Amino acid sequence: MLSPHEFATLMLIKHGHKPHQLDRFEVHALQSHRLITLEQRESEYVNACVTPRGDSLLRAIARLPQSMPLR
Repeated sequence: MLSPHEFATLMLIKHGHKPHQLDRFEVHALQSHRLITLEQRESEYVNACVTPRGDSLLRAIARLPQSMPLR
């Protein structure tokens, strides 16, 4: 299960934010769940892409009714 911060980080990556702009623990958690891929150059991550699995998760969340609480 992802934390609210991890969901937010996934949405930010989907909208083009770079990994170095985000919390590294959330970025690594998303990578370990195979929701994003990271491109690494030298010693830093320069690009992050949402995987099909991550995109599917974001689409599912978007379909939830707004009155339904996330647990």
